[in-house]
Amino acid sequence: MGGFPTVTDVARAAGVSRQTVSNVMNSPGIVRADTRQRVEAVIKELGYRPHASARRLRTRRSSTIGIRLDPMIDGISGSVLDRFLHALTEQADAQGLRVLLFTATSPEDEITQFRRLNDGADVDGFVLTSTFAGDPRTHWLIENGISFVTFGRPWGVDDMNDPQHLWVDVDGWAGLHEATRAQQEAGARRVAYIGWPSPSGSGDERRRGWYDAMTERGDVSADDLAELEIVTPDGVSQGTAAMARLRQNAGRIDAVLCASDSLALGAMIANPERVPVTGYDNTPVAAAIGLSSVDQAVDEVAAGVLALLTGEFGGKVHGAPESAEPRHRLVTPRLVVREFAAIPMDVPQDVRLDVPQSVPQSVPQDVPLDVPLDVPQ
Repeated sequence: MGGFPTVTDVARAAGVSRQTVSNVMNSPGIVRADTRQRVEAVIKELGYRPHASARRLRTRRSSTIGIRLDPMIDGISGSVLDRFLHALTEQADAQGLRVLLFTATSPEDEITQFRRLNDGADVDGFVLTSTFAGDPRTHWLIENGISFVTFGRPWGVDDMNDPQHLWVDVDGWAGLHEATRAQQEAGARRVAYIGWPSPSGSGDERRRGWYDAMTERGDVSADDLAELEIVTPDGVSQGTAAMARLRQNAGRIDAVLCASDSLALGAMIANPERVPVTGYDNTPVAAAIGLSSVDQAVDEVAAGVLALLTGEFGGKVHGAPESAEPRHRLVTPRLVVREFAAIPMDVPQDVRLDVPQSVPQSVPQDVPLDVPLDVPQ
């Protein structure tokens, strides 16, 4: 057992619930003598010392929600979670709730913060972002009976019919399907897609929206469709390289859809033919340069998260009351269509013709110095 013992450690060692441990320390008269003695023995053996704020808040809820503050990244990819955090804070305040921010360097470190904040009774529940298949954070919270809701579905399980926890997510399939349909209705037949490597929960959903719309329309063959897709890590320079590869290998391109605004900005740079480009996230950068993009409706996401966290479910699937209410919310994004407000830079002939098959690690020479590069997902 690393670090200082917690109330969870005491409860596990004594074979009782955390509430029983709390009762022993704060209302011992309501606990059976043999149980109380067993818990007290474990407390002494482990050297457990109750957190001061835990003692202070035993009899009332903190009205506080904990959420990790993501590491600082550039203003392109980082803006969605930043907008979500603002929306969550504003809507929580309107309901008399506070949002407590904390930092963590990894999922395991975030679990350590969960334990610290929960044992100190500093929060009533947590909001998680950036979920992924096999996420250890959600497993830990479920095992410890702690209330939480995620912005992002539990990838890798049948989350629609048998959700493992309460979640709110944006329907990436619907967003890219609508964006593809919009280009097709404008006359585009050969609509290309620049997306992330699989597996990527949200990335795979976005790619599927484009693919389904293209196959439903049947304008191109399966072989042509394969040539119209480029897979690359996220980033402006990666988007530039991907667009150059498309122009070299895919023949005529009528429009390009991207899994992020970072990739879309890169595609605009390598786009002397002015092919229409659409991004995803509707970031401030997209608005500034006149880039069409799919908006994730973070206000609606925040409202759904708070409803699941504070409503009848109380942030829990297991032990929650029987209800016909859905245990998840799938928010439909909207396509924001813009005219180009900025002219992309032409890619020099040598860059266009000599694009390596792997994603370059260096910055293309035609990318302006003030453009942020190598944006993480």
